[in-house]
Formats: sequence, structure tokens, C-alpha cells
Amino acid sequence: MIDAIVFDLDGTLWDTSASCAVGWNRVLARHRIAFRAITEHDVRGVTGKPHEQCIREVFAGLPEAHLLTLIDATSTADNEAVAELGGLMFPGVDAGVRRLSARYRLFIVSNCQSGYIEVFFQTSRLGGCFKDFECWGNTGLSKTQNLRVVIERNRLVHPVFVGDTAADQTAARECGVPFLHAAYGFGDCPDADNRFASFSDLTDWLIARAPGAT
Repeated sequence: MIDAIVFDLDGTLWDTSASCAVGWNRVLARHRIAFRAITEHDVRGVTGKPHEQCIREVFAGLPEAHLLTLIDATSTADNEAVAELGGLMFPGVDAGVRRLSARYRLFIVSNCQSGYIEVFFQTSRLGGCFKDFECWGNTGLSKTQNLRVVIERNRLVHPVFVGDTAADQTAARECGVPFLHAAYGFGDCPDADNRFASFSDLTDWLIARAPGAT
């Protein structure tokens, strides 16, 4: 029996690629770093990786000093841009999270920077639905390690992990947790045991397996 649901964030609950691209371009302009304009496709292409790795991949070729500036400044600019411009929640997430929170304890584990999950809580107004969260920006740990932290800290016995990328699937497997693939997201997991074409489908599947469901 499932007793808790741990969610990845980007590509699973929402998409902030366009807003983050605005933030990254603002940093380039502010620090007068010569580089092409960043698009939402650049951001989406690295989403799900730790923030430092995202910056190093997108801005490959820049001097190390510029990269360090970008790593530091974009972590704040991301949060500011998303707080200002918002993110695009996937269809069914708002209603689905609220339904699920009435039946399960909900959590988030992400590779994002510090403060980003809090921005999600504020802009989505779903913060009250989640019991705990952890991220790379807070701990410097891998997704596997942060998933384990949340499981142990909250004494979860039979959680599932919902994510959209192969890295999410790997984290679940390394923690011995069932993985539910958000196939509508950014990544592909061809050998996932459970795949969902929409958040609404995912919600219905989980509600049918909730404690007390008939």
C-alpha cells in the first residue's frame, strides 16, 4: 500500500523554462557577458540537472570566471523571474495535488537551487499541500541522496516517486522506491513500469490506491 507521494518539480508539476530564460538573459546583460540570447528551449534541455551543471552545459566555452558568476547570479535571478512571471503548471496539477493531499502525505525532491521550491509554493498556492521538501541547493546532495533524506526524515514506509526523467527513475530505484513516470514531462523512460500521459491520469491511478479506497 502506498503511504506517501514524493514529486519531482520541473517537468512533473510545472514548466518555468520561459521565465528562467528571462532571468538568465538579465544576468548576461547585468554582468556584460557576451553570449547569445538564451531561449526557453536551452533551459528545458538541461532541466532536472543540478543548477551548476545546467549553467556549465548551456554556457559551455565561457571562461571559468564568467561561469562562476553565472552559477551564482542565475540561482537568484531564476527565483526572481519565476516569482515575477510565474510558471506553467501542467494541466490537472492544481486540482490533482489538492485531491491527493487529502489522501496522502505529499513531498517534493528536486535538483533546483535554494528558494525555488518556496517560489513554487507561493505562486501555485499549493504549499499547504506538501509536508516536506529537499533540493540540491540546500544540501549539495544528489537526487538519490535527497530522496533518501526525505524518506528517512519523515519515516516513510511505502512511498512512490513521481518524475519525468531517467535520472528520476534512477533515484527511485537506488532508494528502492516504486517509480511513476510523468510521460507528459521533459524526459523519456522507456522501461518505466508505470507511465502516465497526464497528471489527471496519474491522480486517478493514485486515488484508486489510496488507503481506504474501494
